[in-house]
Amino acid sequence: MGMAAAGAALTTALSGCAGPGGTDDTGRPEASSTAPASASASASASASASAKAGPSGGTIGVAGSACELPVRFDIARHWKAKSIAAAGNEPSEASDKKDDNLGGALADSLLRQGPVTAACEIDAKPAGNIGFLRVWTGGTGDADAGGVLRAFVAAEDNVSKAEYHSFTTGGGVTAVEVEYLCTSELLEETKKESAFAVSTPDGPVVLHLGGMDTEEHEEMRPAYDLAKRTLELT
Repeated sequence: MGMAAAGAALTTALSGCAGPGGTDDTGRPEASSTAPASASASASASASASAKAGPSGGTIGVAGSACELPVRFDIARHWKAKSIAAAGNEPSEASDKKDDNLGGALADSLLRQGPVTAACEIDAKPAGNIGFLRVWTGGTGDADAGGVLRAFVAAEDNVSKAEYHSFTTGGGVTAVEVEYLCTSELLEETKKESAFAVSTPDGPVVLHLGGMDTEEHEEMRPAYDLAKRTLELT
């Protein structure tokens, strides 16, 4: 696969917005935030997630599961999880093709967003939706979940109206969540996205829910809420 083809495939697979170079409704990328919510608001958010969470289709994160992670959580019924192996972590065959080398470098860059790297994706397609719940992990030096989440959002193009709050997962892990809008020039539309981050002894973990559009996002939301309700450290 040539560099351009590899780039297009990975951009479609991993980017939150479907096209680069767009602008938000102010004509430029922006990100704003709110102060962390109070303890009562956090409890309310956790209760709401529990109420809306969909039925479980199994647990990932533990040894022997599709994705071994610093956290474990339930995935929605019929959703399919698979590990994402960064090109830099795989042995590569010697090649004198410059395009292959550039394509590999591009792939590596698309597997990173801010301080974290794509580790696992859970595909909604078998359940009838178009989108993914993705897990991103960082190094042990990145301890602040809120800072990591803000850097994750800042690394995405064309973000606006980002709102942050704190909550506690059903497994007792303190987390920071963000809801924001992402504008795609390619699709000429703005859609909702959600993500939350936690700190673990092995580094931060970010769970991100995108979707083809806001309608798809909302239809997949129960799977995201299920992860919030069940997430705990491994």
